[in-house]
Amino acid sequence: MTMVREGTRQAMAWLHGWTGLLLGHILFIMCLTGTLAVFKGEISRWMRPEASAAASPAGAIATATDWLSRNSHGSTGWYLTAPNGHNNAVEATYNEDGGPFRKRALDPLSGAPVARETLGGEFFYRLHFELEMPYPWGRLLASAAALAMLVALITGVIAHKRIFKDIFTFRPAKGQRSWLDGHNALGVLALPFHIMISFTGLMTLASLNMPWGMVSAYGEDVAAFYADLTPGAVSRAATGDKAPLAPIAPMLTLAQRHFGGTPIGQVYIFNPGDSGAVVTVYPSERDAIGYLPGEISFDGTTGKPLKGWMERCPAMRTYQTIYGLHMAHFAPAVTRWLYFLGGAMLTMTIATGMTLWIVKRRDRAPLSAGNRVLERLNAGVIGGVPLGSVAFLIANRLLPLAMADRAQAEVSVAVWTAAAGLAVGLTLRPALSWPLLLGALSMGCAAAALLGPLWASDGAIMGINLSLLLFAAGLAPTAMRLIRRLRAPAPQHGGRRATAS
Repeated sequence: MTMVREGTRQAMAWLHGWTGLLLGHILFIMCLTGTLAVFKGEISRWMRPEASAAASPAGAIATATDWLSRNSHGSTGWYLTAPNGHNNAVEATYNEDGGPFRKRALDPLSGAPVARETLGGEFFYRLHFELEMPYPWGRLLASAAALAMLVALITGVIAHKRIFKDIFTFRPAKGQRSWLDGHNALGVLALPFHIMISFTGLMTLASLNMPWGMVSAYGEDVAAFYADLTPGAVSRAATGDKAPLAPIAPMLTLAQRHFGGTPIGQVYIFNPGDSGAVVTVYPSERDAIGYLPGEISFDGTTGKPLKGWMERCPAMRTYQTIYGLHMAHFAPAVTRWLYFLGGAMLTMTIATGMTLWIVKRRDRAPLSAGNRVLERLNAGVIGGVPLGSVAFLIANRLLPLAMADRAQAEVSVAVWTAAAGLAVGLTLRPALSWPLLLGALSMGCAAAALLGPLWASDGAIMGINLSLLLFAAGLAPTAMRLIRRLRAPAPQHGGRRATAS
């Protein structure tokens, strides 16, 4: 029986190691950006310091539609997300004359686009599950990585002999043992959160990674599936006859009453300026864990209700609760900080696991060619991706406001900086690349905070500035220690000097 248990543990340990290894770097990117996306709204406020005004969700939506009615022509649709207390601007996606859609933040008081064009926190949110890849490949890769994470977590628990005892064990400056202690503690202390966030993340992409139920019932008619999923949404074609949009404020008042007093969340306006216009209103997600429990649609030219609906099906409410648990839109400040802390621990668990893989093998024998590449890849990804994220914030402050395609330029700065960090990791030996990348990351965080500016009066901006400074202060001693280790004389008597990897 003991041999069976040991064999099972060895098999689980093997599976744990390889599932983490094969998609570990993708998981690191997903967990890092997902952790940052917990404060997506606050990051957006930091990146739009000129938009400091605040308005009620319904008032901001009404102002935004007034501006769009005057300044946007030939649109096929306006998709508006109301301010929610975290982000004070109206997030709008719209097009003109049937052209490509553009995403802009609209001032809640004037309705005009905010001067500083940026994706804000939406960049981290989209990178978290799309990985800057075209649809559906990024989401499919994210689904595979989430499944690998779930397998790695479960097999890690089975393989671990003293899981509860080792939570409280950390032996510093012990090489492989220190990395193992850190990996175990980070992984186990927030294990319920890690399992929850991995499982719910996998479920948010269920229509892609588990499409069989939808396909068996609807075949290729995806539109019919979504029509049944949201029966309060009305779809109709444009007539070609111009007609002004009815005042939207009364529609929002009726919608809020339909939602039982819940504030407005999203407003979708189809065929604006056409007699076939439809206004569909969704409630805010902040008052319940469940995601989007209903909607109500209005005739865009008369303002009369067309169809309303609230979700009551237990199975759908269960799925919406799973979705809502992952998104955390419902969470108050303390819970969101716990989400952030749990996400940071999961990110560090992945980073220490990838590093431990190399440390264990280097302590036994000289590294193989493949493991030497992996050792350098660890430095490039673990150091370079956070550096690209900080470069995204710095670019937001330094790029000219009037620059064409400014939002995409910020993204390009982030991607190319991360690529440069990866190149440094692959080119230099780890003893050089780790202190260089961590030192650059520490200085970048401090620079972003100072450009904030550090003395900003907005609480969200000040909070992010302080967080950046704390992170910079935490990284600086590590970078300095690695530099001192690099300058130290080589050990004698055949000893092996440990590197950051």
